[in-house]
Amino acid sequence: MVAMGFYFVNLVLQFFSRKIFLEYLGTEILGLNTTASNLLQFINLAELGVGAAIACTLYKPLFDGDKETISEIITLQGKLYRNIAYFMIGAATILSCFFPWIFEKMELPLWYAYASFGVLLFSSLLSYFCNYKQVLLSADQKDYKIQYSYKLSMGVMLIAQVFAIRYLTNGYLWWLILQCLFAVIASIALNVVIKNTYPYLKHSRLSFKELRLKYPTIVIQTKQLFFHKIAGFALTQTSPMIIYAYTTLTVVALYGNYMLIVMGIISFMAAVFNSISGGIGNLLAEGNKVQILAVFKEMFSLRFFLSIICCFEVFILTPPFISLWLGEEYLLPQSTLTILTGILFINLSRHTVETYLYAAGLFKDIWAPISEAIINISLSIFLGYFFGLNGILLGVLISLIIVVFFWKPFFLFHYGLKEKTIIYIKLYLKHLLTSMFVFLLSLHAVKFIYITPSESMGMLLVYFFITIIPFSIILGGVMFIFRCDIIRIPQRFRIY
Repeated sequence: MVAMGFYFVNLVLQFFSRKIFLEYLGTEILGLNTTASNLLQFINLAELGVGAAIACTLYKPLFDGDKETISEIITLQGKLYRNIAYFMIGAATILSCFFPWIFEKMELPLWYAYASFGVLLFSSLLSYFCNYKQVLLSADQKDYKIQYSYKLSMGVMLIAQVFAIRYLTNGYLWWLILQCLFAVIASIALNVVIKNTYPYLKHSRLSFKELRLKYPTIVIQTKQLFFHKIAGFALTQTSPMIIYAYTTLTVVALYGNYMLIVMGIISFMAAVFNSISGGIGNLLAEGNKVQILAVFKEMFSLRFFLSIICCFEVFILTPPFISLWLGEEYLLPQSTLTILTGILFINLSRHTVETYLYAAGLFKDIWAPISEAIINISLSIFLGYFFGLNGILLGVLISLIIVVFFWKPFFLFHYGLKEKTIIYIKLYLKHLLTSMFVFLLSLHAVKFIYITPSESMGMLLVYFFITIIPFSIILGGVMFIFRCDIIRIPQRFRIY
């Protein structure tokens, strides 16, 4: 409940702050901020895999109450993160030398780019030098303490930034100052919580080399996870940079508005299903193959059911919501929304397979994420040249279909579950055909609802309930008829 509560509050604050940002500072500054963030994520590739590998290694000592091992692992993480931070400082310095060429088309003063990038870099470096211990709270299933400390501070920061932009002169300068200030405040609050929760945590006297040799699995899993995380980076972070290369910062900002909605839905699903992940690990450890496969099917059905509902509402509600939230001038073509909805659907429905892969520690298919990244970037550049924004997004969608839709399920069933892949193919086709029938039928039916959702937020809310309730009932009924199990997962795991 804590995660869900913070999710909704944070989402509302993000939408509100983005509206104020656009209204008072304009699309170009917002596009600049998005691009600077993507550039930072590019040099942040050095971290990919370390945090996840540390979390996996912490599960057993946390369960056993082995305080010495916990301290040693966290010490190793701190040493790794410091090296990464030094690399990032060097890489950021080199990258900033190319800003006059990267932001050549920008009409704003060049110092805006340097200031935006510098502030984001400062906040990121705090995570490496000070905030890295939060992985201990996540591994110990105490994420709510991160919500209370760090994310609460970030929420207050958004409110302060909105006030500064709206009422103070040089609003963007104040936005940057507050970003730095609250990053420090949030870091202090988080570390106080960690110190109170784990008073036994201390710095190990072992050297970096000794710790690395003592915990070799961290290095092995980090290398494997690095390649898997690259695909995620290519999917989410390279698109805005390619869009900027072919268009303008304004188009990047428009794309960012839609992606805020898409990422909000993905975060919502993550908040709903996060509590299940640990249970899947325990289930796999028990080794009951019948039970493992049964839970997979039930979890897949429930996630598929919720994914289709989310995609349907995003498809019909995004245009009126954007019109009310920002104005009709911020709308993208319907064809762009269609592609984004397809990307959203695959990203939502993929996580059942990936939850099992992570729980089983199956990361050895490093060629798959490399292929996904190459296909994604290559197709986005090629198709973007001919079709602009839609071509770039089609490159993302095609790469997802090839790797996530085809390879990942085969890899899980063949190497993880030791079952025939045809089981998954039949399961997926059954869900896809029934869901698409209801989806397309409902798209036709909503044309007969004589309500204009773009008139007001009240009418949009009415339209939301009028569409989601019958759609969910009909979809659930059809899935039940075709024996799609969507009701048993809440009985097996506590979803909160």
